Amino acid sequence: MPRFELRDYQREAISAVIRTRKSGTRRMVVVLPTGAGKTVIFSELVRLARRPVLVLAHRGELVTQAADKIRRALGSDPRSQRVAIEQADQHAPDDAHVVIASIRSLHDRRLARLMAARRFGLVVYDECHHAPADDNQRVLRTLGAFEPDWPGTLLGFTATPVRGDGQGLDKVFESVAYSRSLPDLIRAGFLSPLRGFRVATAADLESVRPTRGDLDETALAEAIDIEDRNALVARSIQELARDRRTLAFCVTVAHARRLMRALNAVGVPAGMVWGAMRPEDRAGTLAAFRAGRLQALTNVGVLTEGFDDPGVSCVAMARPTRSSGLYTQCVGRGTRLHPGKSDCLVLDFVDLSALELVTLPVLYGMPRDLDLQGEDADEVAREVSHVLSGHPGFEIPPGAITLQEIKDRAAAFDPLDQHVDLEVRAISANGWASLGRRGLVLHLVRGRKMNEIRVLDTGRVRRADRWQVWWDGRKVAAFSQVEQAVEAVDFEVDRKGRAWARAAHERAGWRESPVPGDLHDQLRRSGTPGDARTWGQALQLLSFAETWRKP
Repeated sequence: MPRFELRDYQREAISAVIRTRKSGTRRMVVVLPTGAGKTVIFSELVRLARRPVLVLAHRGELVTQAADKIRRALGSDPRSQRVAIEQADQHAPDDAHVVIASIRSLHDRRLARLMAARRFGLVVYDECHHAPADDNQRVLRTLGAFEPDWPGTLLGFTATPVRGDGQGLDKVFESVAYSRSLPDLIRAGFLSPLRGFRVATAADLESVRPTRGDLDETALAEAIDIEDRNALVARSIQELARDRRTLAFCVTVAHARRLMRALNAVGVPAGMVWGAMRPEDRAGTLAAFRAGRLQALTNVGVLTEGFDDPGVSCVAMARPTRSSGLYTQCVGRGTRLHPGKSDCLVLDFVDLSALELVTLPVLYGMPRDLDLQGEDADEVAREVSHVLSGHPGFEIPPGAITLQEIKDRAAAFDPLDQHVDLEVRAISANGWASLGRRGLVLHLVRGRKMNEIRVLDTGRVRRADRWQVWWDGRKVAAFSQVEQAVEAVDFEVDRKGRAWARAAHERAGWRESPVPGDLHDQLRRSGTPGDARTWGQALQLLSFAETWRKP
């Protein structure tokens, strides 16, 4: 077969890896979404490598795929005849230049035999988000990857650098050499666009507790593996996916089996695969799915990695998850390009829950309960961003909402009409202006110089430091309650003298004076909508605009 024709970003990734290694970094990661051709990239790097190469994978399918693509990358190079697999009862000969191994097969004696025959210069770790696990680190440690004088290179590839259990890849790798996001590659035309529907269910997840990795699976299965919900999922796939080849992700084998039966009951030809399934049975089921004899496949954790079927054009998330990594892996099964395929449909089944669960809008920085109503997720994200940038201070309300509802509420939003909480008015004589749920702002005049104090709810720090006081762009204090922050600011204002105190009061004359020309210019440059008639209104609008630009 002809060698691969590399895409622009694949060439960039290869150059970045070489550049990073020359800078002295030995352990690095390339982060690319599913379907971006990670195997193509490391196959080309294997071709460029002069010293022996070890490729580590976690599934048998990944081992076989990697061997095939590396042979294709090597082409007529004599080394293509020296690509071998080390897995189960397969053993790489001593003269193998490239060894593709199942990392689970590499017990100490087997690894010692491989290392005795050759000295690996490049170790490629596919799906390297598994690397922090103790047994996987044992393999890397035996290879010498953590030794300060190790002459080799450890190169990891993953679509999900954030693990659900909180363990960081920095336990193993030194830096990210190259990364591109899923939306980025979709916009560039290298992956299929994603469309989404939010399907609300009556299942209640109140009894389901979060775990370090995701959700308690026993409680989750008990809450969602019920007849009514399975019937709803099946009908939704029947009505929304129509003739699309669909993967449905479930929480347990029993859940996958019951959902498969529910699909068959509504006329959708469906099968299922699971981890303990006999390899020949799994191969037969996957072949029937690829051939179109089965329209839907239910599965439990089997098809999240190592499954490459570009014809998949619908992903049904029948299992809720808190893990953005798991969600991204599942959705990625439908992002590969394929003749006749224009996009991939994602069905999010949303249960009653206060948990921070991942849905398709979350991947694009939007609220999890936003209903895309079958629209392109990237296009909706662009429109939402445009609405928010055009209405400083407006926040998307919680709960299920559509793009049109966001537009309507934003159009009716007037930041100058926002009120300060009555509690704050009750404890402060100073003229605090509201920044919505983000906090408050107070402007003080000292001679001709304007000072600004902000009390912001950061929402990203420990509760004791939640309400932060910022004065002239500098954080000066933090409090657990907004009232405490306001009282502290009022005390400082009073302590500094009557001039500042009078200037801060809401009836201070300067607030009602006309907007000076230079402030008008500043408003125009900031892109702030609306027309400010007074100095006080202009300052409040600017405070909104500047606050909402903060990361």
